[in-house]
Amino acid sequence: MSDTPQIQTAHRPVTTETPAFRVALILVVVLFLALLLFAPLVAVFAEALSKGAVEAVKSLANPEAASAIKLTLIVAAIAVPLNAVFGIAAAWFITKYDFRGKALLITLIDLPFSVSPVVAGLCLVLTFGANTAVGGWLVAQGYPIVFALPSIILASMFVTFPFVARELIPVMIEQGRAEEEAALTLGASGWRIFFTVTLPNIRWALLYGVLLCNARAMGEFGAVAVVSGKIRGQTATMPITIEMLYNEYLSVAAFSLAAVLALLALLTLTLKTLLEWRYADQLAAAHRP
Repeated sequence: MSDTPQIQTAHRPVTTETPAFRVALILVVVLFLALLLFAPLVAVFAEALSKGAVEAVKSLANPEAASAIKLTLIVAAIAVPLNAVFGIAAAWFITKYDFRGKALLITLIDLPFSVSPVVAGLCLVLTFGANTAVGGWLVAQGYPIVFALPSIILASMFVTFPFVARELIPVMIEQGRAEEEAALTLGASGWRIFFTVTLPNIRWALLYGVLLCNARAMGEFGAVAVVSGKIRGQTATMPITIEMLYNEYLSVAAFSLAAVLALLALLTLTLKTLLEWRYADQLAAAHRP
C-alpha cells in the first residue's frame, strides 16, 4: 500500500458572478428577446387577425397576394437548389485542391455578407439593364432580365450564395481527403466518389445550409426591390407586396401576408432546430472556427 499522499484538486466554478447577477443577466437577455423578437411577431399576428380570421384569409385570396406568394415560392425553388449546387462545387474546389488565390476565392464567397443588397441590385441593373449591351440584346430577343423573373432569381442567388458554401467548407476541411483518396485507389470514378463518399458525409451540413439559404431567399427585400420594378401581380414578391400594402394603409392585407412570411420563417427555424438537436455531432464541425 503506497504512503504517497493523494492530492485533491479543488474544482472552481467557471464563473465567479453572484447568483443575483446571473439572474439579472438572464432577465436582460429575455427582455431583449421579448422586445425585439417576440413582441413584433405577436403584433404581426394580432394586426392580421384584428378584423377576424375570415377577413385575413380573404385578403390572402386577393390576386396580388396570391401572386406574391407564388412568385416568392418559385424564386426560392429555383435559387436555393442552384445555390446548393454552386455551394457544393465551391466547397469541393476549395477543400480538395491546393492552388494560388484560395484565400481570395474564400473572400469572394463572403462578399455578399459585406455588400449591401441594394448595391447588389444596382450592379445587376447596370449589367443586365435594357440600356446595357447585354441587357439590350436580351430584351431584343424577348428575354428581359431586369424587371422580370430572371433578375429576381439572380438577386436572390447573390445574397444567399455564401450560406451553403460556408456551412460545407468547415465540414469538408474537417473530414480531409483520406476517404476520397482511398476510394480513388480502389478504382471509383469521380462521380461515384462524390455520391457514395462525399455526399453522405456532408448531407446534414448541406441540409442545414439549404434551410438558411431558403429562409434568406424568401425574406430578401433590398436587392429584389431594385431589380424587380415592383410590378404588381408580376414581379412583386411577398416582402415587396407587404411594403406596398402597408404604404396604402391596407393593414389587414399587409399583416396577413407578413404573417404568412413569418410562418414560413418559423417553419424553417423549426426544421433547423430539429436538425441541430437530432444531428448535433454531424453539424458540430460546421460551427468550428
